[in-house]
Amino acid sequence: MSARERILSRLRAAQAPFTDVALIVERRQMIPPQTMTASERLNQFIDNAQSLGCFVYQVDRSEAVEQIMDLLDGDKSLLSWDEAHLPLDGAHGLLNSLGVAVAQHNDGGVRVGLTGVNAALAATGSLVLESGAGRYRSASLLPDLHIALMTADQVLPDLETWAAARAHEAFREASNTVIVSGPSKTADIGHQLVKGAHGPRELHILILP
Repeated sequence: MSARERILSRLRAAQAPFTDVALIVERRQMIPPQTMTASERLNQFIDNAQSLGCFVYQVDRSEAVEQIMDLLDGDKSLLSWDEAHLPLDGAHGLLNSLGVAVAQHNDGGVRVGLTGVNAALAATGSLVLESGAGRYRSASLLPDLHIALMTADQVLPDLETWAAARAHEAFREASNTVIVSGPSKTADIGHQLVKGAHGPRELHILILP
């Protein structure tokens, strides 16, 4: 028997941990629930996202394309999720007609990244991004400027609400799940705030109806 087989056999023979821990029947919500209308929840999300340093815009389809072009500021390419995962029909075709190409998802030289979102959290102003087929994590992590497209009905009250409805599937199905709260920043060194240390320096959120 090889060393590997001996180790594995011991692990298999060992008692399984935590067998005496009772299953959770009723979960307690750590964040006190608030009774809000969809409009109030959206406003709470916008306020909290802006307080984190995000730029938030409520736009229609044509305004969304104009805003993306303004943020590109003359750039001729961007990283992007596949069109099927963006809440803007024909987004890539519209951008191509304006002279903007979608770069390879691993192109580290592109300044702007375009993604959808899987949820937005009103309590913290955060975005939930589940990467996977057609939802490249590089689009939100590599570029200096991240544009996130979302719809108003994607706003949930808080992380616990999302976790109760989606976390089990997200962590099993997505290759990577990220909770994004504002642009990348750190103050680890000398308590000096530095933006863009681990991701985009700017986060622009475009909210479609």
